[in-house]
Amino acid sequence: MTNKRNSFRILADKLSGKVFLTFAVIACSLILLILAGLSFKSYPLLKHVSLFKVIGSSIWAPADGKFGLLPFILSTFLITILATVFAVPVCLLASTYIVEYASNTVRNLIMPVVDILAGIPSVIFGIWGVLVLVPFVSFLGKTFNIATEGYSILAAALVLAVMVFPVLINIFTEVLRTVPNDLRDSALSLGATKWETISKVIYRKAAAGLFAAVILGFSRALGETIAVLMVVGNSPLIPKSIFGMGYPIPALIANNYGEMMSIPMYDAALMTAALILFIIILLFNAAGRLVLIKLEKN
Repeated sequence: MTNKRNSFRILADKLSGKVFLTFAVIACSLILLILAGLSFKSYPLLKHVSLFKVIGSSIWAPADGKFGLLPFILSTFLITILATVFAVPVCLLASTYIVEYASNTVRNLIMPVVDILAGIPSVIFGIWGVLVLVPFVSFLGKTFNIATEGYSILAAALVLAVMVFPVLINIFTEVLRTVPNDLRDSALSLGATKWETISKVIYRKAAAGLFAAVILGFSRALGETIAVLMVVGNSPLIPKSIFGMGYPIPALIANNYGEMMSIPMYDAALMTAALILFIIILLFNAAGRLVLIKLEKN
């Protein structure tokens, strides 16, 4: 009887391992399936025009059969990089305060507010951007004698930065909490100030985790659609400055998919844009992972 039970347990253990492996393979294969699906839908365009020509062209005129995606790619990168530049310092300093300076009472008040911010629908951020940030950017343009209507790369980046705040603050906070207190105590006992301990010990120890958080925040920003679409201006031209209008790839797809599909290759052009965005995110995450591995080794 005991032998039968042991055999059953061993068999169940082996089967559970196989089942878990199957689900892991299914989860990982979704990336390949998405890539294959987008490639298939993009093929009607790419068999006539090379991918490099589509990426390098700045002319978007679907009625004339011209589907240059360069303005959309540049807008996507400009908005995302600006949003990251705005968000990372604020979130890092806020997380540092939460972990290193705030009392338990203050910490218990701040974190629920951050979680509430994470649950706000993106369309609400978009409305807030239209009501507040667009007039603010327009005011800045008038102040510095820059021609702008307020709907701009800068407004989109500010909206996106605020939307990324909850993700970055939560991850930064958890990463900083993982730094052992012994390191803090050792630095302070050697005469370091509180800020010297944070900047020269804690940040260095947590560098890999902080970098990973930035990667996650950057990836989150790359795919944001509705809020950005509402404040960016949606102009299919190469942006000349951050005060000019832009048109990121997610907004292009959201605005046009399902419309004007009677135009030849239009559907394939939008799927090509989606494919490029997907590849950009994959490459960025892969590069980030390589850097993270190197940081962890060091």
